[in-house]
Amino acid sequence: MSAELLGRPPAVVSAGVEPLAAEVEAQGAPLERLAWRPPLDGAEEPLRRLIGRSTEIAAANDRAVGRMQAAQPLLVGVARAADVLPGVTERTILHSGPPLEWRDAAGPLRGAVIGALIYEDLADTPERAERLVAAGRVELSPCHEHAAVGPMAGVVSPSMPVWVVEDAAGGGRAHCTFNEGLGKVLRYGAYSQEVIERLRWMSDVMAPIMAAAVSEAIDLRAILSQALQMGDEGHNRHRAATALLIKQLLPALLTLDAASTDVAEVARFIAANDHTFLNLAMPAAKVMADAAGGVPGSTIVTTLSRNGTEFGVRVSGTGEAWFTGPAQPVEGLYFPGYAARDASLDIGDSAITETVGLGGFAMAAAPAIASFIGGTPDEALAATTQMYDIAWAESEHWLVPALGFRGTPVGIDCRAVCLSGTLPVINSGIAHREPGVGQIGAGVVHPPARPFVTALEALAARS
Repeated sequence: MSAELLGRPPAVVSAGVEPLAAEVEAQGAPLERLAWRPPLDGAEEPLRRLIGRSTEIAAANDRAVGRMQAAQPLLVGVARAADVLPGVTERTILHSGPPLEWRDAAGPLRGAVIGALIYEDLADTPERAERLVAAGRVELSPCHEHAAVGPMAGVVSPSMPVWVVEDAAGGGRAHCTFNEGLGKVLRYGAYSQEVIERLRWMSDVMAPIMAAAVSEAIDLRAILSQALQMGDEGHNRHRAATALLIKQLLPALLTLDAASTDVAEVARFIAANDHTFLNLAMPAAKVMADAAGGVPGSTIVTTLSRNGTEFGVRVSGTGEAWFTGPAQPVEGLYFPGYAARDASLDIGDSAITETVGLGGFAMAAAPAIASFIGGTPDEALAATTQMYDIAWAESEHWLVPALGFRGTPVGIDCRAVCLSGTLPVINSGIAHREPGVGQIGAGVVHPPARPFVTALEALAARS
């Protein structure tokens, strides 16, 4: 139908041919610029093969995202990792991202494994720790394959305390270690004596107090929902969520049958660490994402994860299969004295938050995050808005005041990523590339394109 029949003057639509668009604009003609990219390389054929299954895929995606939105993550307790993580033995060390061999491990992951082995008294020097792993006397395995998630290097060793999070709607469980704070910490690859001593204090003092304080289940979804309306985005900013957690724990902390000096020390530690809630947001997001998994025909992404060497993606319709590509550099702000040349590639399981509509997908709710990751409030708003292009739905729980309380984009559709060329946006910390140093900055990163294409190929190959 012509523009004249609609009562509007004719307009030219530009789909990326800027010289022609500029000429039309110079002549004063109405011009609409269309943000368009070609499909990802290699995606055309699997996209074509999936066209005939559009109705089936839509129904499957509705089921997958419906389960994700219905999941109700509750904090139900604290436990020793080896006692609750399936398949974990006294010689298992879990790590972030997809599977990898020790010889391929990035610096921060190597440092965190070394620190965990010293913490477990399995080695007394970094050199002996490395020899132990290289000799195959320790099993390395992804957190995601053991009902766990871990920020940055994501290392979980058998005796570490973990939060226990349960999906009240579906019964699934996920776990995560306690957050150590920022800077020189194990998850960023540091393993000095102060790091080991802090981990042992968390196990010996903090864990029993937290286990007693969680006397009733705590609704993590409700905390995250409220925190987004208070300026958090659920990945790199947890100031509001941590405060809300303390508010819930405070009555129990005040009445615990424990040494008052220990309780006070734990309270001070949590109050001084705004990232405390990150390690609860992640297992909360994992039980939501896991609820969406295993739906035949669904193209919804259920895992985004990186180990500093590779980026891994998993999709509902292909179950537990990993699709990988090279980890990417993070663009952002560096602490004084550091620069991009010092940085490790992208690392961590924390992109599970983006998988369920938080983090980079919710940056419009957290304009203050811009100062931490090196952007502007307008860029944060634009990041969220762009993610609607690749999302199947809008969140029922994560509402953004700056968008008129519109729900964040939720349910990354692998087809939409491949068709549009728009990759998910993730905000992340930056670790030093060498083991033993720690955090050196924070920023934004996009995954490599290849995992989405290979996932789509696998979906198209299924009858």
